[in-house]
Amino acid sequence: MIPISDVKRIAESPPAYRIMKPLWDVFSEYISMVMLMVAVFGGTLQISQDKMTCLPCVSMTVNSCYISLETWTINSEDSNSNSTSTSVPTGIIYNMDRQQYGLVDALCYEIHMHWFSKYFPYLVLLHTVIFQVCSNFWFKLPSTSSKLEHFLSILLKCFDSPWTTQALCQAVEEKTPNPKLREDVEANFEESQRSTLHVDQGIVDKQKIGDLDKKEGEQAKALFEKVKNFKKHVEDGDIVYSLYMRQIIIKVILFIGILCYHIYYVRRIIFDVQCRVETETFTGYRLYHCIYPLARLFRILASFYITLVGLYGLVTLYTLWWMLWCSLKEYSFDSIRKEIKYSDIPDVKNDLAFMLHLIDQYDPLYSKRFAVFLSEVSENKLHQLNLNYEWTLDKLRQHITKNTQDKLELNLCMLSGIPDNVFDLVELEVLKLDKFESIIIPVNIAQLKNLKELWLDCKAVSIDVLALTFLRDNLKTLHIKFMDFKDIPLWIYNLKSLEELHLISILNEENKKHHDIDPLRELKRLKVLRLKSSLKKIPQGVADVGATLQKLSIHNKGTKLMIVNNLKKMVQLKELELVRCNLERIPHIIFSLVTLQEIDLKDNNLTSIEEIMSLQHLHRLTSLKLWFNQIYYIPVQIGNLETIERLYLNNNKIDNIPVQLCYCRRLRYLDLSHNNLSYIPPEIGKLQNLQYFAVTANQIETLPPELFQCINLQTLNLGSNQLDSLPSRVGELTKLTQLELRDNQLERLPVELGMCPLLKRSGLLVEEELFNALPLEIKDKLEG
Repeated sequence: MIPISDVKRIAESPPAYRIMKPLWDVFSEYISMVMLMVAVFGGTLQISQDKMTCLPCVSMTVNSCYISLETWTINSEDSNSNSTSTSVPTGIIYNMDRQQYGLVDALCYEIHMHWFSKYFPYLVLLHTVIFQVCSNFWFKLPSTSSKLEHFLSILLKCFDSPWTTQALCQAVEEKTPNPKLREDVEANFEESQRSTLHVDQGIVDKQKIGDLDKKEGEQAKALFEKVKNFKKHVEDGDIVYSLYMRQIIIKVILFIGILCYHIYYVRRIIFDVQCRVETETFTGYRLYHCIYPLARLFRILASFYITLVGLYGLVTLYTLWWMLWCSLKEYSFDSIRKEIKYSDIPDVKNDLAFMLHLIDQYDPLYSKRFAVFLSEVSENKLHQLNLNYEWTLDKLRQHITKNTQDKLELNLCMLSGIPDNVFDLVELEVLKLDKFESIIIPVNIAQLKNLKELWLDCKAVSIDVLALTFLRDNLKTLHIKFMDFKDIPLWIYNLKSLEELHLISILNEENKKHHDIDPLRELKRLKVLRLKSSLKKIPQGVADVGATLQKLSIHNKGTKLMIVNNLKKMVQLKELELVRCNLERIPHIIFSLVTLQEIDLKDNNLTSIEEIMSLQHLHRLTSLKLWFNQIYYIPVQIGNLETIERLYLNNNKIDNIPVQLCYCRRLRYLDLSHNNLSYIPPEIGKLQNLQYFAVTANQIETLPPELFQCINLQTLNLGSNQLDSLPSRVGELTKLTQLELRDNQLERLPVELGMCPLLKRSGLLVEEELFNALPLEIKDKLEG
């Protein structure tokens, strides 16, 4: 037989699985252990004692057999007494020795003993093993054991993590309705701190009691990722739940079957057995009366076993009722959300929900501590703690730079939050938070007294009330990226001091329904508004701030802007940018904006600009940008723009420069690069105020001498043309600082370049061999 110690060892599941066993499963295991003891006890008795004892019958009545004790001759080889023989009353004399009785006992046991009496202990053992297999099969099947092992591994780490204790201690409300929870959290918190502190000569390794060290923080961060991945994986199926349900159903069927046939066959365990065997040749008798010594004890054991099976069945039926009655494929953390401040803990479903229900039967504290790692609020707090370890004040100061506006700027990219040390940089003027998942702007931002500009590229932004009060009174410029207009944080419309607002959509929203931005009317001081999205019309909210708006920029990502009538309300507008709006003509509404000083129609589909004559009514217009379009020619009416100073016509298809262009006497900046020009008219010399002239990437072969009458030229870009020579009159351009001549057909450079005092080698963009061909004194002068 199997030793009891080995039976217990085999029956026990791994220690880690004990927390997955509810009370009824544990009770069933104890019942199974008692069943095993019954089997072992019965089997031991059956082996150690005689199975059956038989005596021959002299005569037999209807219901009984008369045993002639006088005919039973005892021949003992170990006895020194003489053998005796007594004749039966019938006169038959036959002496039976020990071997003959052994033969009869064995034959009667095998032939006439009921099988249930013979195999009862083994049946008990077999049934108990089957019950054990049914109870523990889900711990062994690969598809379920892998999930259970992974879950238990994560669960125990969540339970023991120092972050769990600290997070719960911080999250428990001051007046929690469950004082026991507070006591548990505080007790665990103190215990964890005693285990993580080290005192040496009165110095504590931690900065402050209650803070996690960097290693613990990184471990907790990894644990958050494990919980997320495991939740996503397990919630998709219900194999653990299904297998457990099948086990219960099988156990119910086994219980009913075993109980029924045990009750039926227990009466077959009898003490008296009448035996008829053909042994007359060997013994002289054919009829025997036998007794089964273990019958009464086995009947008692069988009755006790039936009681155990009935009790086991009741527990199994209760488990089946629990599975069917309760919603075990859904798990709600409502009770936990009421006890702690982590109200964002999501409910779970399927196998994860079922396993948490099982854990609750063992100890609900496991679920409470596991829930900490399902909360995004808790994760954000941990990330914040890790950020503070990583981004020290010195490291942040090293990332501060001066931008083009000579302001102190800090650019933080792809972090999980704002490090607390940022708010100690009181000198900071510009703060850029780029590609963040989600952030919370805390009240500490009020420490940045010099902060005037804020950049936000985040999926979700929330703000403290006191922080909003500070930004409302101090912030002047805000750049914010969003997915859709409805994702724009509403709190930005409370920034009463805001002067510049840049709203940038990071997705193409051409086919989406746009949400208006009516709250813009609350920004009474707004002067600059930039919209980068895919609009089909200018939102009404933009028109509502037209009374104060001075610059409007719309980058439309190639979507056709069909309705621009709202522009007429912008009576103070000075700069207008309509970039990539798929415009085919200059909108007529522009001509009524008499305060305009700059127009930018970059990257549209303009092919003709006949409307340009209407721009002469804009008496303050100084800059016109028609670059990156499909313009074929410049209308002669361009000469009517007497106030124009900057004209961008580059990257078009223009093949001719009209003489009338040279009537724009105030023109200082003229860019005609990347067109199809083949010559420059001599009238170009009339542009005496011209400082920048670019005809790069055209087909120009010669330069008119009159070009060098523009003595105020500072930049002259002639690269990528077909010039074979550069006139010596270039020396007359005494203010020239940049001259581009690359990718032409020049054979040499004029030595008169040395007469341009402000021209240096860095400003002379030409092939190295041409520069080396200059006289040495000229090269030295240019390189000086």
